[in-house]
Amino acid sequence: MKQPVYRPCVGVMLINRAGLVFVGRRRNKRLVEHVAPGHEWQMPQGGIDPGEDPWTACLRELHEETNVTTVSLLAEASDWYAYDLPNDVANKAWRGRYQGQRQKWFALRFEGEDSEIDIHSPGGGAHRPEFDAWRWEPMAHLPDLIIPFKRPVYEKVVADFASFAGKGEP
Repeated sequence: MKQPVYRPCVGVMLINRAGLVFVGRRRNKRLVEHVAPGHEWQMPQGGIDPGEDPWTACLRELHEETNVTTVSLLAEASDWYAYDLPNDVANKAWRGRYQGQRQKWFALRFEGEDSEIDIHSPGGGAHRPEFDAWRWEPMAHLPDLIIPFKRPVYEKVVADFASFAGKGEP
């Protein structure tokens, strides 16, 4: 039996001074992996390019999806977390090459102002928008917002970074 292949990725928990977390609503609701309407909200994430280290990918993906660069590192998850796509989705997403994603997560403090966030022209307009809306959300709510097959990963990430919830300057 063939071993599953996972796409290497990073995930970013961007936490503001009040301890709330950035979530974006996926723009393209017609993508095959959107199998649960009402669960389009997620934290920034994306693939690690060949030869790229996870930290560099984290900063790149954050900028490409949110335009944000004014951050400081709070923590890096000690483990990599993987999720499987549902079989019917896995056969269509990424041309069927991957069973799911293997992610390294980072918690970052957002040091800028909300005006820095630009989901409509991220990366100074150099990247296609991934989100059509965004908001700050309490960390404990994140697992309920994400598509169900990613929920176990979000539960682990929330547990890893729980010490940063509601912490920071008002």
